[in-house]
Amino acid sequence: MIFFIPVGIAYAQEAAPPPGAALFSSFTLMIILFAIFYFLIIRPQQKKAKEHKEMLSKLTKGDNVITSGGLHGRITSVGEETVTMEISENVRVKVNKEAIVARKPQG
Repeated sequence: MIFFIPVGIAYAQEAAPPPGAALFSSFTLMIILFAIFYFLIIRPQQKKAKEHKEMLSKLTKGDNVITSGGLHGRITSVGEETVTMEISENVRVKVNKEAIVARKPQG
């Protein structure tokens, strides 16, 4: 024999939040999201840009470098905004400093 006993479930009605609570919670959420974006995206990108700028300022004659186009060569002269690099024997090209992405170790 199966007995069916109806059980009424009572739900307490929640009190209405104060008028400024929704605004405060959404503002807090925006601040938390900005902090997450700052520490995961913006800050590392700024650090990498600073290191790249520092590397470009320290370029000297004789450094082996790689350009963003994939050219490997040795710097023969450094100008204010450009660098002349030798990519093969008696083959020299002039590139912008910003095009240099890495400095290879001497060896």
